[in-house]
Amino acid sequence: MKRIAVDMDEVVADVLPKFLTLFETINGHRPVEKDYRGRKLYQLPGGENLREALYHKGFFADLPLIPGAQEGIQTLLDQGNEIFFVTAAQEFRNSLEDKYDWLLQYFPSISWRNFVFCGDKSIISADYLIDDHAFNLRTFSGKGLLFTAPHNLNETEFTRVNDWPEVLAFFEQENQANGANR
Repeated sequence: MKRIAVDMDEVVADVLPKFLTLFETINGHRPVEKDYRGRKLYQLPGGENLREALYHKGFFADLPLIPGAQEGIQTLLDQGNEIFFVTAAQEFRNSLEDKYDWLLQYFPSISWRNFVFCGDKSIISADYLIDDHAFNLRTFSGKGLLFTAPHNLNETEFTRVNDWPEVLAFFEQENQANGANR
C-alpha cells in the first residue's frame, strides 16, 4: 500500500475559472492562456488585486472539480492506496472551513482524518505528493509529481502529470515496475 498525498487547489479543485472570471470582472477582458503561461493570473498587469479574493470566506466553497479527479482518487483507493489531501490552507484562514466542506462534498469516501491543513508540506510523510507547485515538491522527502497548471508549464524538475488519466497511468507503471522487482 502506498501513501499518496494530494494537493487540493489546481490538482482536484479548479481555481482557474474563478480567477479568470474575477479578472474579467475587474479589468473588462479575459486573459488568454498564452498571457499567463508560466505565471499566476495575479502576476499579470491588472491582476494585482486577485489574490485578495483568496482571503474572503466562500472563495473556495464552490470551486469546480478538475476533470477526472473523483474517479482518479477512487481508483487509487480501490487499488489499496492510502490517500491524504494536503493543502496549505492557513495562509488564507477563511479557506479552512470552505476547503473542509468541499472535500467532504466531493470525496465522501475519504475520512476527515485524511485532510491535512498545513503551511509547510515538507512535514508530510508520504510516498508520493501530487502538487501543482514545484516549491512544495522540492522540500518533500518522497517522490513528487508535478500536476500541470498554466503557472508551472516552464518547470522541468519533476515528473509531470498533465491530468488524472496520466496520474493513474503513472501509478500503474509504478505498480508494474515494483511487481517486476519482487
